[in-house]
Amino acid sequence: MAKHLLTPGKHHLARVILGTSIALTGGVLAGPAALADTPGHTPFGPSHTETSRAAMTPLQLEAERLPKVSAQQVLDIAAQQIGVSENSRGGGTKFQSWYMSSPRAQETVARDGGALQAYANAPWCAMFVSWVGEKAGIRPTMGWDAYTVTHAKWFKTNNHWGTTPKPGAVVYFDWAGGKDISGIDHVGFVKKDNGNGTITTIEGNTGNGRVEERIRPISQVVGYGYPVYSD
Repeated sequence: MAKHLLTPGKHHLARVILGTSIALTGGVLAGPAALADTPGHTPFGPSHTETSRAAMTPLQLEAERLPKVSAQQVLDIAAQQIGVSENSRGGGTKFQSWYMSSPRAQETVARDGGALQAYANAPWCAMFVSWVGEKAGIRPTMGWDAYTVTHAKWFKTNNHWGTTPKPGAVVYFDWAGGKDISGIDHVGFVKKDNGNGTITTIEGNTGNGRVEERIRPISQVVGYGYPVYSD
């Protein structure tokens, strides 16, 4: 499968990390850092019994203004889309249409060049993840972008990046098995860790051009982004 990015010509390549306004872009926030894999840290939501506000990440603080949404609720939204398929041109999905109508699309066109209409038939795995976050009401802590590499960098810069597969985590793949964010090819959601070196996922824009549940080897995982959940 081709990399999920917009390349020059029909598509275009993202060159910079997300902007700075989380309300609009889901961008990089300044504030206390707490690594997602740090012992005692809860990447999916603020814990007022174990973690003081001073030690909370900016995304955890932002989550206090948002609806309380569990990882399972997000996975349920994603699962309800299973079977949605692109057309023969690689487009026609509601995820692409939504992204094109969002202010984020205008920002990424300004950032990367190209034309807004290019998203109509562009690879849509990251748009699917972004759409699910929007539907769940937690887009500011899920982030949004059409380019997998930029989306992953956003999680890492906001200290919600790690190597532990957890239900509801956003999982990034490199089909060659590389561990560099710049090599990311694809993105989806972790449904569960199967405990045998594989994970069950829900992904958009699979090799069949659909939203599907898949089993993937952990060896192809670059890392995981951790949205803020209530559980």
